[in-house]
Amino acid sequence: MRALPVTTLACLVVPAACGRGGNAGSARPPGHASLVYYETYDPRSLDPALSTDVPTGEMVALAYDGLTQFDPDGKLLPALADRWTISRGGGGGGGGGGGGSLRYVFHLRAGVRFHDGTRLTPAAVRQSMLRVLAPGTRGGRAWPLYPIAGTEAYAAGRASDVTGIQLLGDSAVAFDLAEPLAIFPKFLAMPVAAVVPAPLPPQADLGQHPVGTGPWRFVSWQHDDYLVFARNPDYWGGPPAADTLTVRIIPEPLTRAAEFEAGRLSVMEVPFGETTRWRQQHPDLLLEKPALRVVYVALNNRRGPLRDARVRQAINYAVNVPEVLASVYGGRGILARGAIPPGLAGSDTTRPGYHYDTVAAKRLLAAAGYGSGIALQLWRNTSNVELARVAQAVQAQLEPVGIKIELVERDASSQREAARKGETDMVVLDWWADYPDGDNFLYPLFYSGSVGPGGNYAFYVDPVTDSLILRARRTTDDAARSALYREIDARVYRAAPWLYLWFPTDLWAKRPDVRGWDVPVIFNGQHWTGARRAP
Repeated sequence: MRALPVTTLACLVVPAACGRGGNAGSARPPGHASLVYYETYDPRSLDPALSTDVPTGEMVALAYDGLTQFDPDGKLLPALADRWTISRGGGGGGGGGGGGSLRYVFHLRAGVRFHDGTRLTPAAVRQSMLRVLAPGTRGGRAWPLYPIAGTEAYAAGRASDVTGIQLLGDSAVAFDLAEPLAIFPKFLAMPVAAVVPAPLPPQADLGQHPVGTGPWRFVSWQHDDYLVFARNPDYWGGPPAADTLTVRIIPEPLTRAAEFEAGRLSVMEVPFGETTRWRQQHPDLLLEKPALRVVYVALNNRRGPLRDARVRQAINYAVNVPEVLASVYGGRGILARGAIPPGLAGSDTTRPGYHYDTVAAKRLLAAAGYGSGIALQLWRNTSNVELARVAQAVQAQLEPVGIKIELVERDASSQREAARKGETDMVVLDWWADYPDGDNFLYPLFYSGSVGPGGNYAFYVDPVTDSLILRARRTTDDAARSALYREIDARVYRAAPWLYLWFPTDLWAKRPDVRGWDVPVIFNGQHWTGARRAP
C-alpha cells in the first residue's frame, strides 16, 4: 500500500486538527497538532513480551509504562511506581557498597488506568512478568527479569510459580533477588518489563492492538507503511502536548532525508554520508549528542596469534583510528579509550592508550614471535554499509605492519552465529546499550560467563576482571561503583581484547517548528510527551 500523506493520516485520527468536526473554533491550527517520526523497518510486534528489536522497544515506550523509565539523557525516573525502597543485606558487597540489595519494594501510583479503563494493580504487575516468563512464551528476551528469585526456574518449566514476586496489599509489589544487583531498577525500565492489563481478555492481541498505560493510545497500524497513535488525555504524567503521533516506515536513509526536507518528518537522523552537507547547509536544524554505543573489532582471544596480548596490542597501534573515523563516519564519534561510552559513570575518554604507531606495532609483533607477519580473517556484515567500510579500512591499514587480512562477508545472522561459536578471528561490530549503565558495557562484553551468546565475542576470560565485575554489581554506593567501572575498563583495555575504535555521536535534524524534543541516548528514552509543533 502506498503511504498516505501525513496530513491525511492526522485528519483521519483527529478531524479537529484539520478544521473539521467538533468545535472548529477551538481547534488547533491545521497540522500543528501532529508529529511524524519514523522507523527503518516494521516493528516485530507491539507486545512488550516480544520486544527484541529497537522499533518494537520504541513503540512499547509510547503505549506502555514500566515501573521505572528513562528520560532522553538516560536518567532513571519513576514511572508506574512513584517510589521504591531497598532492603540491604547479604551477598558480599564491598567497595563502599555496604552489602547487597536483596529486596526492592515498588509503590504504585494511585489512580492509574490502562487505555481500556482497567485499573492498575500490583496483580497486573506480577501477571505481566509471569506472562513474559511463561515457558510457552517464545521469542522474547526475559533476561532483565532473571535477577528475581525463581524466575529462571519458572521460565524453564521447573517451577510452577515465581517466589520472588510478592504482592503487598493493593498498592505495592516486592521483588526478592536471587543475588544482589544494584542496577535492578534500570532493568524494570526496559520494554520487556512494561505492564499490561490483568486479566487480559481471552481474544486480546497486544502484538497488533496494544493496551497500556502509556502517553499514547494506539489507533492503527498499516504494516510496512505507518502506525498512528493518539494522545492519552488521562495519562498519569499529563497528556502529551501534541494530538497525534504518526510513525512511518522508511528504510532508505536518503528517502528519509528527502521526506524531512519536504516537511513530512518532524525529526530525522542525518545519514553518515550526508554529514558534511548537513553541517554546512542546515547547522541551525542539528542536534548532536554522544550515543550509548561503541564500534569495535572483537579479537578472538582463543584463536591462534590473537591469544597473545602483544599481537592484540599491535593491532591497536597499527590502525589510524582518527583517519578511519573521519573517512567512514564523517568524524561523528569520540575515540574509544575503553568500552564505556562518555556520559556514563565510569567512562574515561582521556585514558592514556593506543595511538597510531606502526613502529610500535611491528616491535610488539616481533616480540610475540611474529616478526615475519601473520594472516587473519576479519568478518563483516554485508548489510551494514558503514561497518563494511570500517573492515576495508582496517584491512588496508594492517597490511603494512605484516598482518594480512582476508575479509569474510556474511549476512548479519550468519556473522553473529559464527562470532557466538568462536569461529571468527576478528569481527567488526557495534554494541548498543540495552540500559544506560556502565555495567551494560562490561558484564555482557567481558565477563567470562558471557562468552559467546552472552555478548563476549572476544572470548576474553580473566578471573580478576570477573571478580571486579561481580563486586561492582553488588555495590550500591554510586561513587564506589563508578570507581570500580573505571578500574575494570582500564584493566580490560590494557589486555586489548578488541581493536578499540570509537563511540558514535548521534546527529539529528529537527524541523524549525518542533519544540520539546531531544535526542534520546537510549532507544526507549523518548516518549514524545513534551514534543509539539509551534504555530
